[in-house]
Amino acid sequence: MPERRRGAALEKALLDASWEELTANGYARFTMDAVVKRAGTSPPVLYRRWPDRDELVRATITHVLQQNRVDTPDTGSLREDVLTLMRTINATRVEAITLMSVHLAGYHQETGTSPGDLLAAGHEKSADVLFDRAVDRGEITPEHLSERIKSLPFDLLRHEILTTFAPVPDHILEEIVDTIFLPLLR
Repeated sequence: MPERRRGAALEKALLDASWEELTANGYARFTMDAVVKRAGTSPPVLYRRWPDRDELVRATITHVLQQNRVDTPDTGSLREDVLTLMRTINATRVEAITLMSVHLAGYHQETGTSPGDLLAAGHEKSADVLFDRAVDRGEITPEHLSERIKSLPFDLLRHEILTTFAPVPDHILEEIVDTIFLPLLR
């Protein structure tokens, strides 16, 4: 008889089963019952934590992004920090970004969210740290840092990934940073 899961181990098993269900069948065919079956548990165990599939999907995406958290680079310059973070995302997240966008189209339609809403959580804190360091070093001034400008290089990276379903060539990452992003901060 398998050992009974509890607490964090049970929650991880449920979220892992939910991710497997999403990637195997997409949001349109995603059901709480399918997750229960895949996780080998009972409906009350799942419903106690997430009352509906939208909340479960959001928790699942957050879980997946936290498992694949990217370290915040500290190279000594904003340009290199942003490029390093973009290169890391480019090297490690193309499949996740593509899967989330393709498999969760119905979720975004039903909830009024966008892929960016879910994915932003993955780089928000890292990006904020990068910009705070750049301000502290005197590379940029805070008045040039709107939320739109801070998210711009990562939004453009995501756009490139979603239009090609492939990692973005390094020369394009450099072009995004050098010819679009950094000039806005000057």
